[in-house]
Amino acid sequence: MEKQYKTLEEFYPYYLQEHQNATCRMLHFVGTGLLFVILIAALVTGNYTWLVSIPFVGYGFAWIGHFFFEKNKPATFQYPLFSLASDFKLFFDLLLGKQKFNPE
Repeated sequence: MEKQYKTLEEFYPYYLQEHQNATCRMLHFVGTGLLFVILIAALVTGNYTWLVSIPFVGYGFAWIGHFFFEKNKPATFQYPLFSLASDFKLFFDLLLGKQKFNPE
């Protein structure tokens, strides 16, 4: 039976374990970064139709990383909210140097 996570603090180490490939981490970082760019651009320009692209950009980059480089199933399928929160946490941990792009 698979472990059931109750908190983000419990889940995040599992999330990091599922993101050991440097290319996968880079794709997550790029996708999340573009998500912020799209959000800011939509708010600044008032063109909110751009917001429709956010899930495609964010998940698109991440899922390519998982399916082709990490070769595992994204945690989003089982833990959608913890996974989303962890995507943002990893983005800022990478940005601030708390995590490395190549953890190996």
